[in-house]
Amino acid sequence: MSKKRSGNRETETSPPVGEEPRPSKETQTLEGTPSHGGASARMSILTLITIFACSACVMYLVFRNFPELNEDEMEKMKIPKDMEDAKALGTVLSKYKDTYYTQVLVAYFATYIFLQTFAIPGSIFLSILSGYLYPFPLALFLVCLCSGLGASFCYMLSYLVGRPMVHKYLTERAKNWSQQVDKHREHLINYIIFLRITPFLPNWFINITSPVINVPLGVFFLGTFLGVAPPSFVAINAGTTLYKLTTVGEGVSWYSFFVLVALAVVSILPVCFQKKLQQKLE
Repeated sequence: MSKKRSGNRETETSPPVGEEPRPSKETQTLEGTPSHGGASARMSILTLITIFACSACVMYLVFRNFPELNEDEMEKMKIPKDMEDAKALGTVLSKYKDTYYTQVLVAYFATYIFLQTFAIPGSIFLSILSGYLYPFPLALFLVCLCSGLGASFCYMLSYLVGRPMVHKYLTERAKNWSQQVDKHREHLINYIIFLRITPFLPNWFINITSPVINVPLGVFFLGTFLGVAPPSFVAINAGTTLYKLTTVGEGVSWYSFFVLVALAVVSILPVCFQKKLQQKLE
């Protein structure tokens, strides 16, 4: 009788022949639920469009409060796509900056955050423009704050509606980065600073996938705020000579490049030293 009972228990606990074991919770988090993936992605896209439309309305209200411009100035008031657009925009903003200081500052602040939140290209030109419009300390703080807030809003947007799209389109890349993040959990701020300084991962990818792989929002904001400072330093410094530039690349000298490399190395040194110390202790 005991043999039969033990045999039955083995039959009950062992999986049927040919059936694959169920994936772990971590794998399910990244892979999502296949049966509802399409519907969730469509709902997320609709929600994202709604949030974008509301944000665009807020931007419209911000610029409604801007001083009245003539037709030529209105044509220059657009998101810069190249250095010529940045120069034209800088001409208009510098004209009204002293008289309408608050309105110009709020418009700059809101536009930068809007671009960062929805991963729209153009924020690099606004960083350069800040060096032309404002004193260096204020420009650096403004760019770091806008970058930190905009990236955090993008993080929260991804947390709210981006998971199905990450599951559907970025599963493999998110898995690979999740493994790297797990290796640096103890020094996550240093790792995020390192990623913001270096171009190994696109900023939009970091913003969108961070909530999916459980990067804390506070750590994400602080790492972004500090990590964007070195590249912003270069961009703002280039903004002081805005009208001598024809491309973004001209604002980056070899000196600036080596400074960025040095800061990237410094940001990752604590991680390397702790790993070596743990190996010696073990």
